Amino acid sequence: MTAPLSMRKRSFIDLTGRISIVTGGMRGIGAAICAELASAGSAVAVLDIDLAGAKDWADSLVAEFGVKARGYVADISKNEEVIATVDAVARDFGGIDALVNNAGIQFVSPIAEFPDDAWQRVQAINLDGVFYAMKAVWPYLIKRGGGRIVNIASAHGLTASPFKAAYVAAKHGVVGMTKTAAIEGAQLNITVNAVCPGAVMTELVAGQAKDLVSSYGGGLTEEEALERAFLEHTPTHRFIDTEEVGQLCAFLCSHAARSITGAPIPIDGGWVAH
Repeated sequence: MTAPLSMRKRSFIDLTGRISIVTGGMRGIGAAICAELASAGSAVAVLDIDLAGAKDWADSLVAEFGVKARGYVADISKNEEVIATVDAVARDFGGIDALVNNAGIQFVSPIAEFPDDAWQRVQAINLDGVFYAMKAVWPYLIKRGGGRIVNIASAHGLTASPFKAAYVAAKHGVVGMTKTAAIEGAQLNITVNAVCPGAVMTELVAGQAKDLVSSYGGGLTEEEALERAFLEHTPTHRFIDTEEVGQLCAFLCSHAARSITGAPIPIDGGWVAH
């Protein structure tokens, strides 16, 4: 039975008392995720390779939203660093309720010219790092009686584009790993979902412009190359705002999303609807 309007809470996203970790949390999509979690009342641990930047952003969250927030440094491609940092978060905050695996990198190159070290680095951060972080937080989620894991995959976890072999492979792996973890967590009150953004204008996207111009054989401006690579397949023909991704993540971390698990959720302007 649906509750009458007078009995409903004003907002169904209330993360008061929750403790959330966001990897790659100091800029771009990660920063937006941190802000949306904090605005909903969650304490936030900002993990990044840049400790000073993570601390500065955490301080900004405290000032703006009045929640507890701290910055931490970790290279998520190194399992021992991930374990140590997650343990430190649990000690500092008293537990962990949610993990958003956002950290990621990109490298653009035709397969025949794709450097081996670039392939390995993309896999280490975009795929291995997601596994390490999930594994590290899992016991803490169990101690809290359940929790939420949101893995930032990509529309490229559901489809493909040229010149992005390592990224596409890693993001497809994240989607598959998400489904496995969701099945394992189902009886533990742990939900695991994959958010699959399309064309979001971040530093990661803007930084591909020069390589894309080269990959397309020249003759395009950087803006034209970005539009060809990202918006040509987007029916809405606009870049997605980072806040949109953050809001979806906050929802998935809330009680309202308790029955959503194992889902790769596109937020891509219709890209994968083709």
